[in-house]
Amino acid sequence: MKPTHLLLSALIMSTTAPTLAATATPPDATKKPHVVKAPFGAQRSDEYYWLRDDDRKNPDMLAYLNAENAYADAVMAPLKPLENKLYEEIVGRIKQDDSSVPYRERGHWYYSRFETGQDYPVYARRAGSMDAAEQVLLDVNVMAAGKDYFSVGDWEVSQDNKILAWADDAVGRRQYVIRFKNLETGEVYSDEIKGVSPNLVWADDNKTLFYVENDPETLLTVRVKKHVLGTPASKDVLVYEEKDDSFYMGIDRSRDDKFICIGVESTVSSEMRCAPAANPEKFTVLAPRERDVEYQAEHLGDRWVIRTNEGGAANFKLMTAPSDATSRKQWKEWVPHRDDVFIEGFELFDGFTTIAERSDALERLRVLKADGTEEYVKADEPAYSMGLSVNSEHDTPWLRYSYTSLTTPGTTYETNVLTGERKLLKREPVIGYDPEKYVTERVWATARDGVKIPVSLVYKKGFEKDGKAAMLQYAYGSYGSSTDPRFNGPVVSLLDRGMVYAIAHIRGGQEMGRKWYDDGKLFHKKNTFTDFIDVTDDLVKQGYAAKDRVAAYGGSAGGLLMGAIANMASQTYRVILSQVPFVDVVTTMLDPTIPLTTNEYDEWGNPEKKEYYDYMLSYSPYDNLSKQAYPAMFVGTGLWDSQVQYWEPAKYVARLRDLDQGQAPIVFRTNMDAGHGGKSGRFRRYRELSEMYAFMLERLGLAGVSAPTAAK
Repeated sequence: MKPTHLLLSALIMSTTAPTLAATATPPDATKKPHVVKAPFGAQRSDEYYWLRDDDRKNPDMLAYLNAENAYADAVMAPLKPLENKLYEEIVGRIKQDDSSVPYRERGHWYYSRFETGQDYPVYARRAGSMDAAEQVLLDVNVMAAGKDYFSVGDWEVSQDNKILAWADDAVGRRQYVIRFKNLETGEVYSDEIKGVSPNLVWADDNKTLFYVENDPETLLTVRVKKHVLGTPASKDVLVYEEKDDSFYMGIDRSRDDKFICIGVESTVSSEMRCAPAANPEKFTVLAPRERDVEYQAEHLGDRWVIRTNEGGAANFKLMTAPSDATSRKQWKEWVPHRDDVFIEGFELFDGFTTIAERSDALERLRVLKADGTEEYVKADEPAYSMGLSVNSEHDTPWLRYSYTSLTTPGTTYETNVLTGERKLLKREPVIGYDPEKYVTERVWATARDGVKIPVSLVYKKGFEKDGKAAMLQYAYGSYGSSTDPRFNGPVVSLLDRGMVYAIAHIRGGQEMGRKWYDDGKLFHKKNTFTDFIDVTDDLVKQGYAAKDRVAAYGGSAGGLLMGAIANMASQTYRVILSQVPFVDVVTTMLDPTIPLTTNEYDEWGNPEKKEYYDYMLSYSPYDNLSKQAYPAMFVGTGLWDSQVQYWEPAKYVARLRDLDQGQAPIVFRTNMDAGHGGKSGRFRRYRELSEMYAFMLERLGLAGVSAPTAAK
């Protein structure tokens, strides 16, 4: 006999809620023989390899994607009212005429703001004080007019405050174009630089701009060039070229504006070369690169402060060095390494230094004062996210920091490290939301190897841990990227329908320090997947969710996670939501022409080596699809995605349809005019999210459950 709560769910779904259309027929992609070969002789059959088209013009491929979109339209049609309701709820919580916290830089206050009904920000500044007249730098709404996609990736004002440079992308492939504007006259110059990353730095002469040029095929950041205003881009001078294609590259000014620095970084190594900003002709290496040695340096006063893992400092330490340092032999230890504290970053001020740390899977800020004393910035909740905010000036006693939790909207504070005074600068306004109605907690789940996995939870007050609720579990778990318990406005719509939202801080991130990351990559990658499954089982066992009412959600490398758990534990999840999923691991990593591949050999392994090939093949979601009943799935991608190419999820869904033995729906949605981040604009992405949430709620028996109406 079914438990009472399951009977109730079935009743809700059959009598009061629209159900997914059952009459539409999913597309059946053509199979074409193709063999993918590895250098050491291994071969794999890939019958859907033909779906790859680097130019995005193959009519048969486009026809298939359009057919999948038409099928998605048909399947989701009965849930359109629910999708609209969710969209209205999510957007209804957003204060439309909102603005950021202003920050001061070289005598001007800079900020961004949104206008009611507009999708894009307006970037502006005021001279001297916020009471001065506003000067609009960029009105992105005007710039994006008539475009399906538009993004301003970076903008920088020259040191004399007179010239604006910015980088924009009108496709979504993250190939940007740099343009210039005279802020005194409003004139937009004819200078244009194409094929770049959004990373701009002015020299002190106010006419020379340093930028990073991308490889046109791999999109790797390969060259730093300098452009002099008024000259053709074809004449731009090469400053530095990175020959090792496992490194990313970026440029920046030092904290005190004395240096311009080029930084290169791979998964396990880094190197910086810097030149005086007043005369950036010769860039000198701060310390030569060495495998398994990472460092990032900032300059203030007469010294460099360096965060590094050299000498086996897995959780990093801080060192100091003189301004003319060119070797690690000149470094001196300042803040030592600790096994229980991970140093994530730091900010230098004239009278103190703030260190961003992680301990017990929580963030904290440690303030080191000039007199040798130290203190921590306080937090009031068991699970939260705290970090450095925009601190544009170093000659101040005020430290700005951000604070949020699963129940507390994003908040910006500043505290005076000398007096202890704290000011609330801004809390993100969330219309109709009352944080007192929700509860967040931190629990620990036990993985199959005995390791304790931290989990952040949020639910509506009054929730009973009786094993009947529906739950959405999210995780990422790659690249050492930590998923912190931040406020998530759209999730409120799920909580209001009785759901539990859980973030699993699985191995592969750095929530518990560098070892947490190392234990979730390369030959330890499967820990990421089993951790996620074990968290689900533990939460169900503890009564947070019903065994058959759990949804899972992940994107990009988190989409790899979704594909892996679908193969490994298909019966554990009722529905899986997977956005821009990295699911064809071996084929992609065998192809160095695909963006990001060569940078990531130390993350996944190089499958040209048999031991890595075999291990990656053992978990690659595309290669491990099998004849079994899979849960309902919603898979999304963007045609112009440069990070996870559209053909990975396209091939995955085509093969999944062949092998799936179940009856649950599989929906595949391709955004034909966007890339990795989905549609541009403030609100359009919530339309996509609402469709996905509607799909999930229907499968969990909640399509007919209404959420409270937000207060107007």
